[in-house]
Amino acid sequence: MRKRFLVLGLLSPVFSFSQSPLPASRSAQAFVEAGGYAASGGQTPFWLRANQYGIVPLKPAPGFVRGGVVIPYRTARKRQLDWGAGADVVANARPGLIGAAPTILIPELYVKARLGLLEIYAGRRREIVGLTDSTLSSGSYAWSGNALPIPKIQLALREYAPIPLTNGILSVRGSFSHGWFPTGGFINNSFLHQSSLYGRVGKKTWPVRFYAGFNHQAQWGGQTDRLPSSIVENGGKLPSSFKDYIDVVLGSSLGYRSNVDPTRYSEFDRTNRIGNHLGSVDVAIDFQVSQLSVFAYRQSVYEDGSLYYFTNLTDGLHGLRIRNQQPSRQGIALTDVVLEYLNTLSQGGNIFIPGSALRGRDNYFNHQQYADGWSYRGQTIGTPFIPPANTTRYPQGVDRFTNNNRVQGYHVGLSGQIGSVVTFQTRLSYSRNYGTYSSPIDPDARQFSGGIWVGAPLSVRHGLNLTASVAIDKGNLYPESVGGSLSIRKTWFHDRDHLKGRFVTVDSISTPRPKPLPVKLAVIPVAKPVSQPAVSKPVTKPAPIVQATAKVPTPAGKAVPARSENSPLRARDFPVINPKTSQPKPGQPKPGQPKVAPRR
Repeated sequence: MRKRFLVLGLLSPVFSFSQSPLPASRSAQAFVEAGGYAASGGQTPFWLRANQYGIVPLKPAPGFVRGGVVIPYRTARKRQLDWGAGADVVANARPGLIGAAPTILIPELYVKARLGLLEIYAGRRREIVGLTDSTLSSGSYAWSGNALPIPKIQLALREYAPIPLTNGILSVRGSFSHGWFPTGGFINNSFLHQSSLYGRVGKKTWPVRFYAGFNHQAQWGGQTDRLPSSIVENGGKLPSSFKDYIDVVLGSSLGYRSNVDPTRYSEFDRTNRIGNHLGSVDVAIDFQVSQLSVFAYRQSVYEDGSLYYFTNLTDGLHGLRIRNQQPSRQGIALTDVVLEYLNTLSQGGNIFIPGSALRGRDNYFNHQQYADGWSYRGQTIGTPFIPPANTTRYPQGVDRFTNNNRVQGYHVGLSGQIGSVVTFQTRLSYSRNYGTYSSPIDPDARQFSGGIWVGAPLSVRHGLNLTASVAIDKGNLYPESVGGSLSIRKTWFHDRDHLKGRFVTVDSISTPRPKPLPVKLAVIPVAKPVSQPAVSKPVTKPAPIVQATAKVPTPAGKAVPARSENSPLRARDFPVINPKTSQPKPGQPKPGQPKVAPRR
């Protein structure tokens, strides 16, 4: 991607992101999980590894072990000032290398603090950016949860903040962050800038609400000795001063300036912008129809100037989520249905003329300076429908990162329950892939990828849960493969307010019933469950996969609803419920039972 883009409305950039929160409780959570993968084609099927935050390897790992802990905010106490933290470590066995050291990954390691609606965090944390369904979506365009999280420092509005004098009808949320890309790539030690700003029209309690906003990602700075002087000056050091940072944040173009130093800025920089910029401009609506919740969204993409000139308006992610808020307790019941269509064919057309409206060939996720493209440790940061070249059957082509960014993708996501305990989720995708403008695939490669995940508790009392999955790749883009996974997870809880350091498991539970999988609208951290789409929320839970828990009776006989995650089901996604009541004393009736008069 060339750097000729326009950041629309970067007036006060505030990044928004999405992370999937824990159930609203005071309990910290610790877990240990073990399992493995298998595949027939030597490559893990697409939907077993896509949107898994980079922890599932391309070659199926015969075994893995992971463990983690999350300390959430004390949601039971409305504290203005509070803190939390999280850690998650994964060890994947290397296929075919008996006795070899496993690959160690750390998808989460962070600390956070809040003051009212403001939150700051440092480290790695699972996120999704953009207005989208984060449970069953094919992936948000700019930041989908497909790659390992990038370490950063972020300041954000945790929830929608009402704008004064609007009586709560207008509200905003957003965030602003600075991150670090790793060494060892084409460009070493480059930086990440993220910002976004989203607004909502309608109160939280209204049956209809409208959303709109944008997100902005930029990769900038760094050092390389692999580019000519026409692409990078200053001894291979890309612009990285504080003044350059301000230009990156504002998306300022150097092409309109006459006093640019040619010894610091290459011809490429002087005719474009500093860094690799991309993002989306989003709109959405959320409304209720009887017992159904409907959420429709559209993400319009930008990388160069095509969106400003309205020449790539057909490109974007279109989605519809329908949620059944009162699913049946018996048989097979659907809780969520997601339909999506992704189009990236236009890219402003096949013609690029500098200084004109014909600014096509945007070449999504590729870049002339940052040749590793929009990726982190070899994995796509944005939609997984634009894959790294080494995962496809086709040669790399002219560009270093992806050989296929002109895509039409159709996606269906379903989630539900079987009876009152077993939960399931499925993702089915069909795509037509046309390569890039510089390296077209002709005829187009057609690809079907599908996966299904089923999870159930082995022992609620002891916090043991089992998850199994099966997936398939059939078509011309990826090697044909059938694979699956199996894992077992044990979970403990720790009550920050009452247990004084003890981790416990559940001692008793009544007939459990999963709650409909909630959709979390990407873009800003939310520490408590929400019943409406939200722009980005922090994944404060140790696992990014769908979490389906049971309902546990409280002393009053009411049910505590469970939460769910935004990725396929796995054993770790059925956390044990932390009982907050003690057993009745001998001779006392249990909650809900009638009192019996004593004998005289």
